[in-house]
Amino acid sequence: MTTHGAPRLVVGISGATGIAYGVKLLELARKAGVETHLIMTPAAQQTRAYETDLNARDLAAMADVAYRPADLGAAIASGSFRTAGMIVAPCSIRTLSAIAYANNDNLLTRAADVTLKERRRLVLLVRETPLTLSHLRAMTAVTESGGIVMPPVPAFYLHPRTVDDIVEHTAGRALDLLGVDVPGLPRWGDG
Repeated sequence: MTTHGAPRLVVGISGATGIAYGVKLLELARKAGVETHLIMTPAAQQTRAYETDLNARDLAAMADVAYRPADLGAAIASGSFRTAGMIVAPCSIRTLSAIAYANNDNLLTRAADVTLKERRRLVLLVRETPLTLSHLRAMTAVTESGGIVMPPVPAFYLHPRTVDDIVEHTAGRALDLLGVDVPGLPRWGDG
C-alpha cells in the first residue's frame, strides 16, 4: 500500500501476443483507483507495435510509473517497496520460465521474484497453446512458489458481444485475484 492509502500494483507486459490484456489491466486499475507500476520487455514493445495503435509513450502514460526493463535498481526490485501484488499480462513462456526458476535478468522477472519472496500475489496470464511438458513444469514450479497461473481463457456465460468484452472480463478476474474491485465489472448472478 502507498502511504496515501491507494493500493500499488505492478503490471508486467512481456512479448507474447495479447497485449490487449495488459492495456485493459492498466485501464481497469486506474478506474479502481489503483496506483500502477509498469514494466514492458523489449519483446513487448515489438508486440505493442504489431497489435495496437499505441506508441510506447502513450502506453507508458497509462501507468502511474513506468520503468525500463534494465533498471534493476528500481523501487519495485525491492521487497521493502510495498505492493498489493503483480500481474504479468500477457506472460510469455520465456518470462514464465525465468520467473519459475528465479532467472532475474530484467526488472520484470526481478519484480516477479520479489513478489513471490515477499509472499504477495503474482498472477501470470500465460499465453501459449498447445503446451509442452516443459511449459507445464514451469507452471507447476511457479504455482509451488505461490504464483497463480491464469491463462486468459474466455468466459462466455456473460454473453460477450465484442473482443473487448472478453478481454475486460479476463483482466477484471485477474484484478479480483489481487482483491481489486473494479466498479461496474459484470459478474455471474448480478443481473
